[in-house]
Amino acid sequence: MTTNQPVTLVLGAGIVGRAAVWDLVRRGHHVTVADQDHDAVAAAAALGAAPVAIDVTDRSAVEQGLAGHDVVVSAVPYRFGVDLAEAAIATGTHYFDFGGNPTVVKAQVALDEAARRAGVAVVPDCGLAPGLANAIADDLIAAAADGPIDSVQMRVGALPARPTGALGYQLAFSPGGLINEYAEPCEVIEDGAATTVQPLGRFETVEWEGWGPLEAFSTAGGTSSMCSAHAGRVDRLEYKTLRYPGHGRIFRALLELGMFSERPWRIGGIEIAPRPVLVEALTRNLPAGEPDVVLVRVWLEQADRIEGVQIVDRHDGRFSALARTTAFPATALADLVARHQLDLTGAVAMHRAVPGRVLLRELEGVGIVTESWSGPVPGGG
Repeated sequence: MTTNQPVTLVLGAGIVGRAAVWDLVRRGHHVTVADQDHDAVAAAAALGAAPVAIDVTDRSAVEQGLAGHDVVVSAVPYRFGVDLAEAAIATGTHYFDFGGNPTVVKAQVALDEAARRAGVAVVPDCGLAPGLANAIADDLIAAAADGPIDSVQMRVGALPARPTGALGYQLAFSPGGLINEYAEPCEVIEDGAATTVQPLGRFETVEWEGWGPLEAFSTAGGTSSMCSAHAGRVDRLEYKTLRYPGHGRIFRALLELGMFSERPWRIGGIEIAPRPVLVEALTRNLPAGEPDVVLVRVWLEQADRIEGVQIVDRHDGRFSALARTTAFPATALADLVARHQLDLTGAVAMHRAVPGRVLLRELEGVGIVTESWSGPVPGGG
């Protein structure tokens, strides 16, 4: 493996994939990019990547495409994650993706022994949340005093800068991925034990200067593997998504009506599943590409002590705030591993792969900065 110019493959040239390409090129990698969308590949190639053709559903083609690469960053849908991770192990390629589906991530982490034997890192959940927010939370836990921790809380949202419509939302990433977060059980710690709660529940109001009031509610995937890692030490741990008021309750109603179901309904002699219809409706009707903001608030409570970290990131004129805060943590970690600045082998989620402070230092170069605070939660939580 070269330490001068790592050779890196990015799978997927969508919004996040293109941001990953840009940052890897900026960091001095030789980057190739693959996507079935010719326009998307052309846009990524314009950022300095070499286009290649790889069918991610074809294991042989994937392994051939990975050959000769030090690193692969996957920005394709999570359902391909296990097969791609296995292919990376088979070819001796470090693997990073944005995760988000707890079932898939657990299967990837189960590849730990195989990854160690191959001498490679397999790191899912490398985005914003799961990803950066969890690494920040783990740093707060590591810095806490000995003894039990009362609470670790994460609140994260990607919001349009100017909300429109009843949902107050725009398509910032795949609507299929959005519905997955709203449909799956949410892992939490309660009374010191790992458990799950239903999505689109536990609503609370969050005050945030310049953006609030907002609503927060439970969604899947945001705690990554933190619940199994910290059960017994942390009494309460939870992740909630931030949205403009009303958004979550509308989707809660759709969930209760069965619109997230992937089982076909027979209607007038035709069988059709509700979820693809909902995803298509979101794709057709929600705005996209407008300026956005990402808000991150992570805090720890222990006895009388409260310590927290906050991020406000905006569209930079080139990439959306969500693309920046999702792609750049992954590319920072990929660069550290490729250049041997971080000794990492095996399969672990991002928060167990790299300290949050190391990621945050790397992200300063792209303008993602944090504010630390002590005392009451800003705006009351």
